Amino acid sequence: MAQKRFIVEVEKAKEAEGERPSRGPVYRSLFAKDGFPPPVPGLDNCWDIFRTSVQKYPKNPMLGHREIVDGKPGKYKWKTYEEVYDLVIKIGNSLRSCGYGEGVKCGIYGANCAEWIISMEAINAHGLYCAPLYDTLGAGAVEFIICHAEVSVSFVEEKKIPELLKTFPNTTKYLKTLVSFGKVTPEQKQEVEKFGLAIYSWDEFSQVGQNQSFDLPVKKKSDICTIMYTSGTTGDPKGVLISNESILTLLAGVKRLLESVKEELNDKDVYLSYLPLAHIFDRVIEELFIWHGASIGFWRGDVKLLIEDIGELKPTIFCAVPRVLDRVYTGLTQKVSAGGFLKQALFNFAYSYKLNNMKKGRKHEEASPLLDKIVFDKVKQGLGGHVRLILSGAAPLSPHVESYLKVVTCAHVIQGYGLTETCAGTFVSLPHEMDMVGTVGPPVPNVDVCLESVPDMGYDALGSTPRGEICVRGNTLFSGYYKRDDLTNEVLTDGWFHTGDVGEWQPDGSMKIIDRKKNIFKLSQGEYVAVENLESVYRQLSCIDSIWVYGNSFESFLVAVANPSKPVLERWAEENGIKIDFDSLCKDSRAKSYILGELTRIAKENKLKGYEFIKDVHLDPVPFDMERDLITPTYKMKRPQLLKYYKNVIDDMYKSGGKRSA
Repeated sequence: MAQKRFIVEVEKAKEAEGERPSRGPVYRSLFAKDGFPPPVPGLDNCWDIFRTSVQKYPKNPMLGHREIVDGKPGKYKWKTYEEVYDLVIKIGNSLRSCGYGEGVKCGIYGANCAEWIISMEAINAHGLYCAPLYDTLGAGAVEFIICHAEVSVSFVEEKKIPELLKTFPNTTKYLKTLVSFGKVTPEQKQEVEKFGLAIYSWDEFSQVGQNQSFDLPVKKKSDICTIMYTSGTTGDPKGVLISNESILTLLAGVKRLLESVKEELNDKDVYLSYLPLAHIFDRVIEELFIWHGASIGFWRGDVKLLIEDIGELKPTIFCAVPRVLDRVYTGLTQKVSAGGFLKQALFNFAYSYKLNNMKKGRKHEEASPLLDKIVFDKVKQGLGGHVRLILSGAAPLSPHVESYLKVVTCAHVIQGYGLTETCAGTFVSLPHEMDMVGTVGPPVPNVDVCLESVPDMGYDALGSTPRGEICVRGNTLFSGYYKRDDLTNEVLTDGWFHTGDVGEWQPDGSMKIIDRKKNIFKLSQGEYVAVENLESVYRQLSCIDSIWVYGNSFESFLVAVANPSKPVLERWAEENGIKIDFDSLCKDSRAKSYILGELTRIAKENKLKGYEFIKDVHLDPVPFDMERDLITPTYKMKRPQLLKYYKNVIDDMYKSGGKRSA
């Protein structure tokens, strides 16, 4: 295999009893060629991360929220590290005085806020297990998690209390105490007490243990600190057991990575907290900021107001899922196209000029400093003016969006990959490396990675272009699925975690996610179709925001449901003299023919096989959403639910025999 710039081989592929090895060579990050980052002295658990920062940075602003003055949002108001610490001690003493100590499962249910972090730190301090309840999921999943994890006490956002009460009486076998992040109404108190439970407002609970003091238990690295439930695309959520060591190892690796690329964090960095803290991606990022004594400001909870919150907070690091970055991209392209001929021409010239210089290897800040000031500064100021690093995770980011944002935001835009089971970060692309667009970069410097062949899907880990299931080894790995040893044994073999994702090593040592091992089906003519790989090809089109491709063994061709891009489709309609609204456009046969033609064009450009072409498409103006249970909170498609929801549409497309594509 060709020499790779950003990874080093640490183990050769092993022969298995004379057979060709199924597993490829083992690689790790070039930044770990002399070994993984050693444990940080004095950090043995997540509580130590916060405790040591309070000692180092007591007066630094830690947690901030926007004050509402006369009904209007004002400036961010901050609590310092020592002020947060005092509240954490009070909440911890109250937990203990209610009888909750080491090993007790404690839920947190609600949107990101200061009280979420304060509750989490109190849980960390006293060795309880934090079991986040999804803010983005309905009462069914919340009920399942409370019962499965046997949650005894739960913190809950004030407006989520009614949702929690819907789980009664099924959850009252386990749940004994509720603590609101805000107030509690007399009616809620009466309802809760009817079932023999106690409920407190935030202010009440902070005083429950005021006359008591408790020694903090000794917490080991191997101790579980969190049971984080994965939303899952099928079946019940799985409780992923995450130890202190997993999080500490991940943070040490990320710190080394950032230092190696000269982008290390410091106590002046600012982070906008809006991605759910119930997910591992945001949880570890916030732990990283706390470790560096940096500041975390919370959004107001409305995606329409996100850009406004960014403008006020002025974050330095911005983490996002692709759907958010797609919105940013769409908003920017709409503004450019509405700016008149001269402005469009200037913008397009500046974009092409800077992009070409970046592709030649120039750093983004050196590629076109004058045009940055004249053309792109407005975009930079739109993100607060201070963002230097944009990290995308949780789902694939379209290459055209990634390239565009790398140029116009005047910031590093990097893409990462990880799972709850790997404690988030496993791969991340590197600043200034334009060749890594469309990949998730090399491994972080605290894991080993190899590919395992998937013969049924034609993926060979030892081929000239190595492809196979991504397997990960290292101390960031989870400790198993709670109460599900059977599932744990399915994915953990000889210390290797099988991710289920299919990757392809790139010549520079970065990884490209090309497929999902289980998302494969056979068409009636016997051809296997790897559906995620196809969707990643079709998603390159700017005329669609997302697409679900479907086929089965009773049919010989593929069909799809797509969410068209509103601005692109409306512009096409205007150019073709079609004057109808967006919903009507999606039903119009001319629009369908246009989208189908684009799908065919991109299929040909990517040299897809004939049976991999989309023969018919249904256009849904409403994006796949969680409200209809079509996607997970991390925007992964729930294929069984999509099939159930669109069954009639699918049946109609197959009845027409793909004739509409003729």
